[in-house]
Amino acid sequence: MSQHPLLALSSDREVRQSKGFRKVAADLTGEGLREQYEQEKAAAPNRRDAGKRYLQPHSGAPAQERRKSQDVLHIGESVVGWCRENPGGLPLPEEGRINFFDYGIPLKAAAADRSLGEDDPNKGVEKVDLLGMGPDDRMALGFLKYLEPDATRAGTGDTPLRALLHSLAHTAFGEAHRAALQEEVEAAHGQKWSDEPPALMLIASPRYWELCRKREAQRGAAWIHEMERLAHEVEEQVGIQINFLSLKLEGNPGWEYGEAGPALVGRPRFDRAWEHGAGRIRPRAKPRAKTANAEPEIVEADLDRAVRGYGISESYEPGDRIEHPTLGLGVVQRVAGPGKVEVLFGERQSLLVHERPRPGAQA
Repeated sequence: MSQHPLLALSSDREVRQSKGFRKVAADLTGEGLREQYEQEKAAAPNRRDAGKRYLQPHSGAPAQERRKSQDVLHIGESVVGWCRENPGGLPLPEEGRINFFDYGIPLKAAAADRSLGEDDPNKGVEKVDLLGMGPDDRMALGFLKYLEPDATRAGTGDTPLRALLHSLAHTAFGEAHRAALQEEVEAAHGQKWSDEPPALMLIASPRYWELCRKREAQRGAAWIHEMERLAHEVEEQVGIQINFLSLKLEGNPGWEYGEAGPALVGRPRFDRAWEHGAGRIRPRAKPRAKTANAEPEIVEADLDRAVRGYGISESYEPGDRIEHPTLGLGVVQRVAGPGKVEVLFGERQSLLVHERPRPGAQA
């Protein structure tokens, strides 16, 4: 059994399939994720014990050109650079602001050791893309996904549930060694987090969320409903605030390269990953009972009643025989409303008026 149950689940075949992840999400609960989260914290690699730091100096020659494999790293660097030039940080779509002050935070204590298999605490452990201060001075951990505005497909196996589980595991790693992280953050950036649980920011480009909703198997509100439900239950069980965010950049790709490395072209903006109410599942209307196309029951003539001539002032009842001047002999079938009767003339059904006041009659 893996030391990292959330990471193991994020790699599950059904979780990575656009046709299967919603069903897996529907079976997950906040209570179950809390247990797995605690297991992740207990097994989190400890960089301090390994003699390593979390915050990196980011030394070396600045990147001068784009490499798509480095897009996430360069977006993180650009967003941090923008926040340093704009100390107020970025407003969040609901309330509050967020200020990112570091990026590319490694969490492994050592390179993965294949010989250890599932017993390796570093297996599958990656980085925190963005580190900052969120609402209520919470520790904020940002996890980025980027697709270009004109992208036609997302990465294979890259479902929202996989991203959530993967990010939740890495949030557990950060919280497990929060004290060591806090010391480095205070020394490098002069920032001190509150004692509140972390805020998890799952941040993706608008195109990522658009393509997630365009996949045939993911259309509709069901998977969004499950993501929102899990976020709510995790907050209740663990205290972590999970935010699904869309990062809107100006231009394509949205950053450029100068002597100091990548920098945003314009002001970045956070928006909701999907609109309010997108996850609301409306109950299906109950199907109407199908009425049988049975032939209406035919009322036979009452032979005890004499044949009567038709007149609009007369009153007729089902079973009466009527002699009509043009339609011939018919049988009254039923009353069809005030002043109307249905009459069957041979195989033809006709609607006739009756019980009209006689000319000159007083009301």
